[in-house]
Amino acid sequence: MSFVKSTTSKYKFGAHVSAAGGISNSVSNAFNIGCNSFAMFLKSPRQWNSKPYTKEEIQKFKDNCDKLGYNAKTDILPHGSYFINLANPDHEKAEKAYGAFIDDLQRCEQLGIGLYNFHPGSSLKGDHQRQLDQLAKYINKAIDETSFVKIVLENMAGHGNLIGSNLNDLKTVISLVEKKGRVGVCVDTCHTFAAGYDISDQKSFDSFWKQFDSIVGMKYLSGIHLNDSKAPLAANADRHELLGEGYLGLGVFHTISHTDFLKNIPVILETPQKEDKGYGEEIKLLEWLETLDVDVTKNEEYLLKSEQLHKRGFKSRQEFATKFEKKRAKSSKDSSKKRSAGSDDIISQLANRKLPKRE
Repeated sequence: MSFVKSTTSKYKFGAHVSAAGGISNSVSNAFNIGCNSFAMFLKSPRQWNSKPYTKEEIQKFKDNCDKLGYNAKTDILPHGSYFINLANPDHEKAEKAYGAFIDDLQRCEQLGIGLYNFHPGSSLKGDHQRQLDQLAKYINKAIDETSFVKIVLENMAGHGNLIGSNLNDLKTVISLVEKKGRVGVCVDTCHTFAAGYDISDQKSFDSFWKQFDSIVGMKYLSGIHLNDSKAPLAANADRHELLGEGYLGLGVFHTISHTDFLKNIPVILETPQKEDKGYGEEIKLLEWLETLDVDVTKNEEYLLKSEQLHKRGFKSRQEFATKFEKKRAKSSKDSSKKRSAGSDDIISQLANRKLPKRE
């Protein structure tokens, strides 16, 4: 099945694609599945150091962007290595992470890419506020050592020492960045939900963004990662799921496809696809949702699709619920009491997940 890049969608729907064989291949890989924006790793995410780009590869990347209709400054949101933790209280490890971080940013500028997304890391056993300060200092240093790339912090699903699960962490870091035009935030739908911010229906979705604006500020929103969640609300588990098959359900993605303030930023799929064509299918799903009315409560085709996807994800949600409950019961001091309460909560979410009714 072939996928054509939409010229009518008002949104930059895209996906995280492979850059295997050369960074220039990421552009054609994105185009071949119909992306209007895309993400990729700038180098191997499995190692600290990678060979520099050749001049030929840099030019080929730029030529591909021109030929295939991508503005590198606004349509591409590379993802930083998961190894990077600028908040690490161990100075030597933090410095090593910074080396990988600045290398990524320099690669962005070589390619003409204007955005760079990364996980803000963890304070580990250090003082959380002190490590937020350290993270901001490294960001300030990196901004001084580069020219234009915007550093985009991603919100996270975890809790405790993991930075970014609480929106106030992002607020604190941004407040300490000196050149605020060079910093932004990427909101991941799975991370948001798993961190305890409900966005699963229109009311809660609107409430979250009001909270985001109040705490962080909408002017910093620079990208979206689109994922359903295998984990229930506030489970603090980063487990991405295919659209419509997790605890969020198809409804939030229909809402997103009708949200005006998301129209001019990269909206990137990171769902667990076995091959790229799965992303192509989900991009077309999003573009189809965009064509529907805002009110889909009586749209038979939408309701049937929502129900099908919900049923398809039942086994996965059930398996995760079981694992999650076992883990929570094991770590609980009062295991018998927690086991009962936790099981009831999850089974209730699993069994009573509300979907629009077909009439």
